[in-house]
Amino acid sequence: MADYQHILLAVDFSDQDSYVARKAERLATFYKAKLSIIHVLDNIPMPDTAYGTVIPLDSGSSYELLESEKEKFIQIESRLTLDLAQRWLIWGKPEIEIIRIANEQSVDLIVVGSHGRHGLALLLGSTATGVLHHAPCDVLAVRLQDMD
Repeated sequence: MADYQHILLAVDFSDQDSYVARKAERLATFYKAKLSIIHVLDNIPMPDTAYGTVIPLDSGSSYELLESEKEKFIQIESRLTLDLAQRWLIWGKPEIEIIRIANEQSVDLIVVGSHGRHGLALLLGSTATGVLHHAPCDVLAVRLQDMD
């Protein structure tokens, strides 16, 4: 197994993000690697903004949906040991933005949660499948349990 230097945790605000985050943080500790976090907004409309697709976390907006998403992101990342420059809240298509950041930041492991179902697309989920097939590095798909 490679000695990882930079791990990117991709979160989707599911109920099990903290479980996936703990796995990523343990790996970062074990390898003494830098840990980064990303969430890609694909479920709320993008307002006409001056800051483009990267969302600044240190300033507020009047867009309630965005502020709600920012709060969720901050809750997850505040439990992790992260450099403030190593977190991204971005609008776009998740697998594309995750891979873009992984390339730009020389990430050597991407950690994502995945649900085990039937068929390849359902096995990992569309985002995890897209990341797995196009990532420039290793991908760890953490098996999530269905919440019944």
